[in-house]
Amino acid sequence: MSEKAHAADVDGEQGRDGGAKSFYKMAAVLDCFTRAKGQLSITDIVEKTGMPRTTIHRIVASLRDIGLIDQDGRRHDYRLGLKMFYYGSVVLANLDLNRHARPHVLQLHQITGEIVHLHMFDGSQMVCIEREEMGEARLTTLTTIEAAPTYCTGVGKAFLAFQDEMLIRRIAAEEGLRARTERTLTTIEALLADLEAVRERGYAIDDEENEIGIRSVGAPIRDSRGQVFASVSVSGPTERMPHSRITGLAPTVIQTADAISRELKRHDSR
Repeated sequence: MSEKAHAADVDGEQGRDGGAKSFYKMAAVLDCFTRAKGQLSITDIVEKTGMPRTTIHRIVASLRDIGLIDQDGRRHDYRLGLKMFYYGSVVLANLDLNRHARPHVLQLHQITGEIVHLHMFDGSQMVCIEREEMGEARLTTLTTIEAAPTYCTGVGKAFLAFQDEMLIRRIAAEEGLRARTERTLTTIEALLADLEAVRERGYAIDDEENEIGIRSVGAPIRDSRGQVFASVSVSGPTERMPHSRITGLAPTVIQTADAISRELKRHDSR
């Protein structure tokens, strides 16, 4: 259903009170903002939603008053407000994935001594839920703003390989398969072939495809229904991560991903 049709359908629903209709209209406005289109004018929002300009003005003013939308004073465009970031951080901090996965992520980091990433798919990219690494001091970082492409990272390909081809093609079209390094797979044919190999062996490899000098190995995490929605990876510099070590680490990364999946399934069955 198009955004215009959705807005019209919401307006036409019977049995809904005015408050519910207003909520759906606000949600339709917020849905207009994307990574690619992070700043929008009133005209842009009117075109995307199909709602009257006076309605959009009223909704945008209300969202701005409560901090969900900010206005650029110079350009008079709008963008999502910092309160949205706060809500997103709260969601990530309280995810079942983060709570149940953390002991396993810590253990994987201790075993390998390398950086461990836990990511989940947000609809277009892989969002970092937790990153474990050893610095001068023992630090654990919960990252709420770091995102990774799906097509050229270990966490991304470990997720993407187990999705419907329609979604794979949509993500490839949205991200453009840009060459982040000379090793990046930049055609849909090459990506699909690589994802088939991921499915066969059960883990994904980022062979300096996202950043020169960095390799990673990632494995898929499944929810209680068996659907892949997240992934975990180990990454490090190429001098410490030759191909032989990638192959050697893969079973441990898979075991960690499977342990997290079992933990989530056990929790949901209670």
